[in-house]
Amino acid sequence: MEFELDGRPVSVSSSITLLAALRDELGVRSAKDGCAPQGQCGCCTVWVDGEPRVSCVTPVARVSGRRVTTLDGLDAGVRDRWADALCASGGSQCGFCTPGIVMRLAAERHQSTVRSDIASSLTAHLCRCTGWQTILDAAVMVASGEHDDFPRDDESANQRASIEGRSAQVVSPRVALGEGGFAEDTAPEDAWVAVLAPDGTWSVASNITEARQRAGVVQGRRSTLGINWPIEPPTGEFVRTLSTTWVEPAYLEPDAVWCRPGGEPFGPTENGGAFGDKARWLRDEARRLADENQRPMRVVLSREDVVRHGAKRPVLAGGVRSDGSGTIVVRRTEGVADLVRSVAPDWEVQVVDVPGPPSTLERRAAVWAEIAVLRSSLSDEPWDHVTSPEGAEAWARVDDDAIHVKVRCGRVLDRTVLHSYCVGAAHMALGWVRSEGLAVDESGVVHDLTIRSFGVVRASDMPDVRVEIVDDDAEPINGSDAVFVAVASAVWRFDGWPARWPSERDVADR
Repeated sequence: MEFELDGRPVSVSSSITLLAALRDELGVRSAKDGCAPQGQCGCCTVWVDGEPRVSCVTPVARVSGRRVTTLDGLDAGVRDRWADALCASGGSQCGFCTPGIVMRLAAERHQSTVRSDIASSLTAHLCRCTGWQTILDAAVMVASGEHDDFPRDDESANQRASIEGRSAQVVSPRVALGEGGFAEDTAPEDAWVAVLAPDGTWSVASNITEARQRAGVVQGRRSTLGINWPIEPPTGEFVRTLSTTWVEPAYLEPDAVWCRPGGEPFGPTENGGAFGDKARWLRDEARRLADENQRPMRVVLSREDVVRHGAKRPVLAGGVRSDGSGTIVVRRTEGVADLVRSVAPDWEVQVVDVPGPPSTLERRAAVWAEIAVLRSSLSDEPWDHVTSPEGAEAWARVDDDAIHVKVRCGRVLDRTVLHSYCVGAAHMALGWVRSEGLAVDESGVVHDLTIRSFGVVRASDMPDVRVEIVDDDAEPINGSDAVFVAVASAVWRFDGWPARWPSERDVADR
C-alpha cells in the first residue's frame, strides 16, 4: 500500500491500521498509541489530505494514494510556535496527548481565538494532566500571533514539575511535541513486542499488530452494567456521609517497558505521565522475556490491560460528626489503617474486603482526601480550606462562573508550572465528584474497558479555573494534591453534598 508521508512516498503492509504503519513500519513516534484501537483519546491524530483523522482506527487501505501529514511533517515554524506556546502556558505536562492536540488545532479549519470554539474542536481528545485551560491558552496564543517570551529557569521549572508530578519531570517545548522519552518511543528498532493474552500468558511477535492477533486480544467495550458503591456508609449520628466508587486513573500512556538481554529495563515511570503506581512488575517480565528470547523486548499493556490490572484508589464510605470526628470504612489496602490513624487519630477505621481490581494509596491524596472533604463540609466559611499531610494549604470556592483556588506550598520555583498542575488537579477533582466511575461487577471484574467510559471531564465541559498562588520562603512541597482535595470539597458543597460520588451518574445512567 503506497501513500505520501510528510512529503515523501512510502510503501507499507496493506492489512494494518494507519497508526501501526506509522509507528511499526515507518518509525514515526510523534503519533501516540493511547487507546488503540479504540479511537477515543485523540493521541494518534494525523492529517489525511489536510484533515485531522484518528489514525488508530483508520485502515491504511483508506489512505492509499493520499497525503498523510504527521507532527514531524508540519512546517517547522508552525511546529515550534505550538511547542513554545504549550510550554509557555503550561499546556503540556507529560506531553503524551499534545502531539495529537496540535495536529487537531493546527489544521486550518480548527484555528480560532474563541475559547469555546477551541474546546469544541477538542471533542475527540482527552488530556489527564492539564485540565484543558492551559491548552486553550496556548491555542489562543498561537492563533492570535502572541508570543510569551518570559524568562524561565529550567532547573526550577523541572524541580516544581517533579514535586507536583511526584516523579522526574522535564519542562521543555520538546516535551509538548511528544519527545519526553516514553518507553514505547525509545525502544530499539529491532525489539520484539510482548502483549498479554486473555489467559495471562505473553504473546510475542516482531510487531504489536501481530502480537495482538496471536494473543487473540478482543477489543474492549463500554459496559451496559452501571456503576455501584460497594461499601455502605457507616451507621451512627453523622452530620454527613459519603460513599465512593471505583475510579480509573486514566493516564493516557499505557504501561510499557523495554529491555535488552542482560540489561536494565526502561519504563514504565522514567518519563512524564508516570501517575505513581504504574505496573512496575512489567520490568521483571521485560527482563525475563529479553533473556529468554536473547533479543531486545518491548512489553506493552493494552488499554484494556491497564484498566483490568492497574491499581485504583481504595473505595470507601465515611461519616463525620459535628465535632469533626468520624468513621471510615475502606477497602483493604496495604497501609490504609496506619494512614487513617496518622491523619485522623480521632476517627475509627474499619478495613473490609471488597472484590475488585488492585488498590493503592499512591493515587492522588488517597483516603486522606475523603476524610478532609468530610471534615471541611462542617465549615460555614465561604472557602473550603485543606492542609495536606505535607503541610501545603489550599482554599477553593465554586460559583456559577468558575472554580476559584488559592494555594500555598513553599517557594513557587516556577509559577506557570505550579499553575498548570493546580488547574489539572481541579479538573480531576471535578470529575471525581461529578462524573468519574468504573463499572465493576459483584465478583470484582471490571467491565468498562474503553477510555471514554471513565467519565473524564471533556474540554467543552470544563469551567474556568482561577488560581492565586501564595509565595513564601518555606521549602517547596507538593501543592496540587491539596488543591485537588480543596476543589473536591468546594464542588461537593456547591452541589449540595450528595452522599455518593460521582453525583451525576448512577446505576441506570450509563
